[in-house]
Amino acid sequence: MSLLSVFICVHPWLIALNAANPDLLTHAWTAHWISAADSSPFDYGVYHFRRTFDLPAAPSAFLIHVTADNRYKLYVNGELVSLGPARGDLQHWRYESVDIASHLRAGKNVLAAVVWNFGEQAPEAQITNRTGLLVQGDGPTERMVDTGKQWKGVRDAAYAPAPREPEMSRFYYVTGPGDLVDAKLYPWGWEQPAFDDSAWPSAAVGSAGAPRDSQDGPNRWMLVPRSIPPMELKPQPITVLRSGSNSHEIPPHTKSTFLYDQTFLTTGYPQLTVSGGKGAKIDVGYAESLWLPGFRDKGNRNEIEGKQFIGTRDTLITDGGPKRHFEPLWWRTWRYLRLTIETQDQPLTIDDLHGVYTGYPFERKARFDAGSAEIQKILDVGWRTARLCAHETYMDCPYYEQLQYAGDTRVQALVSLYMTGDGRLMRNAIELLDSSRTAEGATYSRAPSRLQQYIPPFSLWWIGMLHDYWMYQDDPALVARMLPGVRAVLSFFAARQHADGSLGRLPWWNFVDWTKEWDGGVPPALADGHSAPLDLQLLLAYQWAAEMEAVLGNKALAEDDRQTAARMRDSVRSLYWDAGRTLFADTPGKRAFSQQANALAVLAGVSEGDEAHRLIDRAADDQSLVQCSIYFRHYLHSAMNKAAAGDRYLDMLGTWRTMLDRGLTTWAETADPTRSDCHAWGASPNYELFRTVLGIDSAAPGFARVTIRPFLGKLTHVSGAIPHPKGEIAVTLTLTNGKLEVGVTLPAGVDGQFEWHGQTRDLHPGENHLTL
Repeated sequence: MSLLSVFICVHPWLIALNAANPDLLTHAWTAHWISAADSSPFDYGVYHFRRTFDLPAAPSAFLIHVTADNRYKLYVNGELVSLGPARGDLQHWRYESVDIASHLRAGKNVLAAVVWNFGEQAPEAQITNRTGLLVQGDGPTERMVDTGKQWKGVRDAAYAPAPREPEMSRFYYVTGPGDLVDAKLYPWGWEQPAFDDSAWPSAAVGSAGAPRDSQDGPNRWMLVPRSIPPMELKPQPITVLRSGSNSHEIPPHTKSTFLYDQTFLTTGYPQLTVSGGKGAKIDVGYAESLWLPGFRDKGNRNEIEGKQFIGTRDTLITDGGPKRHFEPLWWRTWRYLRLTIETQDQPLTIDDLHGVYTGYPFERKARFDAGSAEIQKILDVGWRTARLCAHETYMDCPYYEQLQYAGDTRVQALVSLYMTGDGRLMRNAIELLDSSRTAEGATYSRAPSRLQQYIPPFSLWWIGMLHDYWMYQDDPALVARMLPGVRAVLSFFAARQHADGSLGRLPWWNFVDWTKEWDGGVPPALADGHSAPLDLQLLLAYQWAAEMEAVLGNKALAEDDRQTAARMRDSVRSLYWDAGRTLFADTPGKRAFSQQANALAVLAGVSEGDEAHRLIDRAADDQSLVQCSIYFRHYLHSAMNKAAAGDRYLDMLGTWRTMLDRGLTTWAETADPTRSDCHAWGASPNYELFRTVLGIDSAAPGFARVTIRPFLGKLTHVSGAIPHPKGEIAVTLTLTNGKLEVGVTLPAGVDGQFEWHGQTRDLHPGENHLTL
């Protein structure tokens, strides 16, 4: 098994991609898909491929393009150079472009790849056609390594899917199997130039590779270049032993257990090196937290006494060789890592155990200083949560699902934009969800996904995500290209609207928020529809669509959307407003009330001005209402901002303070008891502290203009900054005896407005100093 820890390095394809042969985007490739002969193209299997070739001299450039199904790791002369492909769908099958020149030499060279197909146990997010590897040289010189009959390939009999603990069946768990590896069957050194592959058969050669835009592609893989950077890989020690012996020597006929505590949740590739111990069985288990007896709650995550370890695992059967290195094919998620070792007739030595962190290479650029250690910790935990839920796609959680849901992703993307300014993963999410749309118009709830799942309200959040991207990123071409998808989604809902605009009954799963009162997270509705939370989400979508259409699309459609939105605002007020309680009800029967409906009413502009301020205060305080979960608190807090009630925001973080008190190092899916300890929809403070407390927001598409409207609450001094497409926006606020001293720095070419307690001041590019 390969040493991933040496690949913490340069990713040359990022530069090389700009020089790639443009013909490969439109014409059939000369390389052919290959597989191992006499192996099932669809079942579970791990495969090794090699291509030996000679060069007269070390080249200055050698650009290749590589992809596989399900996934691959590619080596050049024993060195790992690429992992992939980035997740997509068959209509957009990604390939990586890698300049491998620095790894080549005069004389004999070897390209080697491990490819795996997890078959029916593949992650739900893993789309697949059939097992295959494809390597294409960029130009005539590089085409000597095109996959074809000169490649060799074998199935690795050492691998099988590891059995899953029965307790895991209680949860929706769809991230793929663990690895069970029998080391005596593993072809050690297969990726090295000196390995003897003379007994390996030639690979089975299939159809040619073909880009998405080529004519009559011969297979279902419609190839497109990878659009996101390689994942970050960084060594991460595993040093805190919570239980078990400190000795790394395990005697014969012994069963030993070692429980390691990373001290924080992480995602990565554990690296285990052992020597000797022929026939020993090593289970490597992974858990976010330990469970209290009864498997219902986890208690304080720092505590282990009296708790159960329940989680996923990999298994290695040793062959007695020296320095045998194991790492899983796919990354794992853990805070607690458990080694269970059972030796046979020989002693076993643990030579090394460490991790290699992996995730999307976000760079933290935002700064926030309020002189509060608690706020800083909330930001740090939120940042970790956001990082662990961002890989080749955003994902709801790294442990259980690894699926990119539109509802989760909208919140995650806002966090990314405010914390990093990097919109590439957001763009990728928008495109993947758009390509999941069916003829009826709705998107999948999540994409990519092998199994179809529809949550109609999430199609509306996709429109909101596109609008967010339009406002914060300077990329109008992408937004314009997505407008046909927006129209399709709205047509799906329009076909199900009553004459007054209110929605009728919708098919599928109409999830809005996890609450104990709503079965499956679906809000109340009458037999013929009429549900305020659903109507209000649709109203928001019409408003977002109208704004985008008016600037980038069809002005007549923009007017239609505005008129539909106006009709819906009137119907929401008429159907759901309860004058007695001065709240919006969930249905026209006015017997069920929720924070969700009232927050959405403010966000959609059904309630404005002083009424909206009073409304959101009531909704926040009234415990008889269905309460927002961690997820939907983002919308409650956003409504407080819009209704000028943002001074309450810092007092609304009790849920996050409770999670800190319970030892969580990432934000949980729901308040305890919870399944997942890491759900990035809970990282909304990493957006709201900047947007609400510092007050920084976009006032025009592309962030071309800025609004700064701070809500300090009890704070008297705060400073911070966020990235902007043209640089950085920095704000310093000091409140003394009712007088606010303001410092604002805007990027060149960007102006805006500062608002404070009804006063407004213009802001110009560069430094601004105000006293209000």
